[in-house]
This record gives sequence, C-alpha cells and structure tokens, in this order.
Amino acid sequence: MTSWIDTHCHLDAPEFEPDRDAVRSRAAAAGVRMCLLPAVHAANFDTVRELAHRHGDCYALGIHPMCTPQAVTADLQLLDEALARQRDDPRLVAVGEIGLDYFVPGLDEQKQELFLREQIAIARRHGLPVILHVRRSADRLLKHLRSTGLQGIAHAFNGSRQQAAEFVQLGFKLGFGGAVTFERALQLRRLAAGLPLGAIVLETDAPDIPPHWLYRTAQQRAAGEAQGRNEPAQLPRIAQVVAQLRDLPLDELAAATTRNASQALPRLAAIIGAQ
Repeated sequence: MTSWIDTHCHLDAPEFEPDRDAVRSRAAAAGVRMCLLPAVHAANFDTVRELAHRHGDCYALGIHPMCTPQAVTADLQLLDEALARQRDDPRLVAVGEIGLDYFVPGLDEQKQELFLREQIAIARRHGLPVILHVRRSADRLLKHLRSTGLQGIAHAFNGSRQQAAEFVQLGFKLGFGGAVTFERALQLRRLAAGLPLGAIVLETDAPDIPPHWLYRTAQQRAAGEAQGRNEPAQLPRIAQVVAQLRDLPLDELAAATTRNASQALPRLAAIIGAQ
C-alpha cells in the first residue's frame, strides 16, 4: 500500500472527541503512516504530545495567531519551558502552529506580530523548524523570516507564485490539502501543478478545509445538510488530485512528499527511519 504523511492534522480538535481513535485507525488503514499534530495554544501542549505518542505520530508546540486574543505573554514562557522539557522527545519535530492571519476580522495585528517574533526566536533557540499559518500574510511573514535561517512548512499555502518561490528559497515546503480539490481554485491548482516537486508536502488540516466531496454550500447547510468532517483518511484521495494535476504516478508523489516532509522536519526523518 502507498504510504503518506499528513503534515497538518488537528486530531486533538473537539470534533474528534466521539471517535478519535477510530479516526486515526481509518487513516492508518488508508495508508497514512504519520500525522503531524500542531498545538494552537498553551492549554493543548500536553494533549498533542500525548496523542502523538498514543498513535505513533509526531507533534509541534506553538501559539496560533487566531488564539492570540486569549493568549498572554506568559504563554510564551510556557512554550519555551515545554520545548526545553521535551527536548529529547523524538516526536517533537517543530514549533507551530505559528504565523499571521490577516483574513479573520478583529485580530490585533500588532499582538500577532509580537507572538510571531517571540516564537521565531524560541524556535531558533531550540533549533527547531516552524509550521506556519499563512493567510493573506505571506509578504509580512517573509519579512519576519528572512535572515532567520529557519526552515519548515508553510501550511495551507495559497499565495502567489512569486511568494511561493521565496518561501521555497528560504528552505520551506508548501502544504497542499483539501482546497486544491476545488476546480475553481485556479491559482492554487496552478501552483500544485507547476511548483518543483521538491517544494510540496500534503496535509488535511482536519477537521478543517474539507475537500470538495465533503464540502457543503451555505444554502445546503441552511437546508440542514451537515458539513462533512475532514479527517486524515482523506489524504490519499486529495493526493490523487495533486498527482493528476502534475500528471505524476501516485507512488512517485508519495515518495517525493514524504522525502520533502523529512527535509523540512529533520526529526521526522529519524522517526520514519526508525519505523
């Protein structure tokens, strides 16, 4: 069976509370050998670590830009301390999910940037790559990242070709997930088809960003049709879309994206090698 790495999956989300172990079992049965579980705030640092160890996955610790309204500066010290405490845990592979979100209204941009700057400094201090949240903020994020020497993954990338090239030049891989399955996502599909193969990793962002076969329009939701919950078992089908866009054999895409994830996250390579 072809095997896959889901480089972004929020398995700790409350949507998975009723059947979390079954969700991960379905993913394994579909060929998803590894999920990366990023934290989003200090309160779920322990949860993602415990889940990663329970299922043989890996995890990242960080404070999400959408969680900055509730975050306090003391949370940055908690992050630093948690990374120091878990420094010898091979399943801790990155600092994340961190970044900037200029799409959601009402978020304090200055506070977001403060938390981003501090978490970049923490990642450098601990020698870890970063998992980036990039939503309408690519240019600003690039400004913060230049000269840091950091690498990692720009999750759910949806910027321009020029922005993509600069992230790649800095040493980042770009995450593609359910959004690429929509035919109307023309720019995103052009990126998935045209970027160097060495620049791409795959993700679900489960339970969010459902692929088109799970998506419900606002009209359908108003009529009572439930939104389909995304889960990591969807990754192979998402990968089929990317493979078709690139006219690439599925096994070749699996091998390349696994290799790319390992390059972005060196500790992940060690886990895969041990498996």
